[in-house]
Amino acid sequence: MSGSAPSEYTIDQLAATARVPSRTIRFYQARRALPAPEIRGRVAWYGPAHLERLQLIAQLQDRGLRIAAIVDLLASIDRGEIDLAEWLGVERQVQASWSDDAPRTLTTAELHELAGTRRPGLLADLVRAGLVERRGDVLLLRSPGLLAVAMKLEAAGMGLDVAAAAAAVVRKHMAKMAGALVDDIVQHVAAGTVAAPDLEALLRTVRGAGIEAVRILFGHEMERAMRRLVASGKLAALPARVARKAKRRA
Repeated sequence: MSGSAPSEYTIDQLAATARVPSRTIRFYQARRALPAPEIRGRVAWYGPAHLERLQLIAQLQDRGLRIAAIVDLLASIDRGEIDLAEWLGVERQVQASWSDDAPRTLTTAELHELAGTRRPGLLADLVRAGLVERRGDVLLLRSPGLLAVAMKLEAAGMGLDVAAAAAAVVRKHMAKMAGALVDDIVQHVAAGTVAAPDLEALLRTVRGAGIEAVRILFGHEMERAMRRLVASGKLAALPARVARKAKRRA
């Protein structure tokens, strides 16, 4: 057998080589994500460019793009408006982790070791709080970082259910803030009000600076909220031992 790749394919040959159904190729053609084949007689012939395009579509789908977004991106690439390598670099920065806090699977013994305690009922409490999920014989820890925070709060006297409720409040408001911030950045970049010749480098900087800014701004707002608590007189209604601690923090 020859080791060289074919120079042309029928739709069934292309489907077999690209490992996609023939109907998928027809669907991509209908959506104009895939160029039309060359028709000779009654047979449609596809070339290496079609195979490369199918591989690119698969790669973009693996990155989470929907077909409508893929069609728009490919059209911009074909018109020379976007350089694929540059776009992939930008996309890589967009998809990069901001927290370095990836989920992980572990055994019950590993969970207890990570939590730093083997108290009875810990696993059930973590599952109820949404930090851990049972997956057959293993456990899925959604956030090692949040587990560490939860265990610190529990050691200080705050139950995991209270800590989970507090985390839900923070997550709700942070989700709105993050969405609004992304929209604002996109609008400024699209309008040309951001003088950044290298969008990939800009996003890399925004990621680091954004995390630090959130830490600082959240700290400022918590300071103001604690001062308002003291000024409101509500602190007097708290148990004396807790009140003294809260007053010192404020």
